[in-house]
Amino acid sequence: MNPVIVIPSYWAKTDEPTQIGEIGVYDHVTPITKPVPELETCLGSLEKVRGVLRVIVLLVAPSDCEESARSRVNGICRMHTSLNPIVVGSREASLIREVVEEAAPRMDGESIALRGYGAIRNMGLAVASILGHDVVVFLDDDEVAIDEDFLINAAYGLGSVTRQGLPIACKSGVYLNGRGSPYANTEKPAWSERYWSKRIEFNQWMHRALSGTRVSRSNILCGGCFVVAADAFSRVPFDPTISRGEDLDYLFNLRMNGFDVWFDNAWRVNHMPPEVPSRAERFLQNVYRWSYEIEKIKAANARVGLRKISAESLRPYPACWLTDEAHRRISLTALRRAIAGPERSTYLRIFLFEHRRARVWASSVASTYFSFLTHWPRVISTLWDNKLLAKRLLSMATPGPVNRGERA
Repeated sequence: MNPVIVIPSYWAKTDEPTQIGEIGVYDHVTPITKPVPELETCLGSLEKVRGVLRVIVLLVAPSDCEESARSRVNGICRMHTSLNPIVVGSREASLIREVVEEAAPRMDGESIALRGYGAIRNMGLAVASILGHDVVVFLDDDEVAIDEDFLINAAYGLGSVTRQGLPIACKSGVYLNGRGSPYANTEKPAWSERYWSKRIEFNQWMHRALSGTRVSRSNILCGGCFVVAADAFSRVPFDPTISRGEDLDYLFNLRMNGFDVWFDNAWRVNHMPPEVPSRAERFLQNVYRWSYEIEKIKAANARVGLRKISAESLRPYPACWLTDEAHRRISLTALRRAIAGPERSTYLRIFLFEHRRARVWASSVASTYFSFLTHWPRVISTLWDNKLLAKRLLSMATPGPVNRGERA
């Protein structure tokens, strides 16, 4: 195996929320003036991990502050040269896009990019392919490796087959929260959250996964703690259309194409997310996310050649979010939050207008992923271990030596 760790890192001038509902809105961004960025803590934790060959940092930042963000990220990476880090920003992405456009001229160029959760993940897979890495370990910058066996645990079982002859080509670990627990908060949800809380179903599934064998078939995929082998990622890309939740969506994409995601209950990371600037922004993204997921799965199940996905096979979680029950939950939650809590006017707008718009939009784009899916294997084949492209990429993406007096 030749594993690489890929870390998307999101930056902005400030952590103020952007316009809700837009592509390119992320759960959290790091202000370029933050004294100790999450990325620094993440890379620091990887210093003690055995077997790290290379770390790819995907720099996601708006154009008006990308250079400043690049300076911060380069400075951080220079302090961790033992990790052999490279930084992929817009310049490197443009280089890759030129090659991709030649390989698949009819493919939407935004499908492999540094904007939108799914497209960013695809960029990570593209860079890994160029450099010849056959195993990609995704880690978010707000997560911390717990011990030196992080990569050993990531590789455990990968490439083998189960007793039933099923291949293990993609595996998820588990997040530990600030209390050191893999379970969601068990406190009774507030009145406004009665129909939005997923903790009961999630905890039921998690209890079952933690109580069984070390590796079992998974219903979840933790985007900041999962590993995927080339057998799978060379055939199945992430969906660039989805607003958020691209990790769980990737589980569905893999199942459609004959792969299962597996859960390793011994592979864990500490998850330390910063505060969310706007709950309404995240809620609206989830409105679009679940509306799209429902329509996409309907479209997939109607196509010949793809394995069908049923909500029943995903009980207790996330089954109810893949049926029309999700629409009822969205409406009730938007109404309740419009009555009680902050950002009431935004929730009222979601209840009255945005939910309907999301459903119309989801229906109109539900089949776009399947067109992209046909181009992906050719793209990866073109990029795979491309020596000339790799040389150019590394010359651009490798941070130079630390200048005297320079700070991260």
